[in-house]
Amino acid sequence: MSATTTARPGGRSARVRAAVHRAVVEFLADNPAEGLTLPLIAGRAGVHPTTLYRRWGSVADLMADVASSRFSGDIVVPDTGSLREDLYRWAADVATDLADPDVLALTRATIGSGPEGGCACIADRHAQLTAILDRERARGGTAPETPHAADALLGPLYYRAIFVGEPADPGWTRELVDRLLR
Repeated sequence: MSATTTARPGGRSARVRAAVHRAVVEFLADNPAEGLTLPLIAGRAGVHPTTLYRRWGSVADLMADVASSRFSGDIVVPDTGSLREDLYRWAADVATDLADPDVLALTRATIGSGPEGGCACIADRHAQLTAILDRERARGGTAPETPHAADALLGPLYYRAIFVGEPADPGWTRELVDRLLR
């Protein structure tokens, strides 16, 4: 290779990452997360286990990477001109996403893999929520701080999806937003 040659975007590394991520999602669709191991995923992805140990090091790190990849950018931050309406739409979109069986399985497995997993599941949601709240302040309105809004909205949405297994209908998500903005 010449000195001017650079890493190929979408090369082998990207293919391995995509194959491993796909193997994780497919495994979780049919199996409990407790059975997930790096050698098992390596076999499903068609790569050597050493590749996974070198790149991710642990199931928790792999799960955090899969979750970060899956949960980033999936939900568009609404901009209706109204904080209440933006939060209604956003909360309903999060609830819909959490109702997807594949998303729910990945979320449960990622959270169960360790502290990093929980962060991976909600990092993008926090960024979206912060964008909505900051935009309201920029318009001259008042908005709660992100940690308070996350506790009021994300806490119940994730609790209901992960632990209770009840769907979060639009009326219920609207109530969450209304309580937050009282």
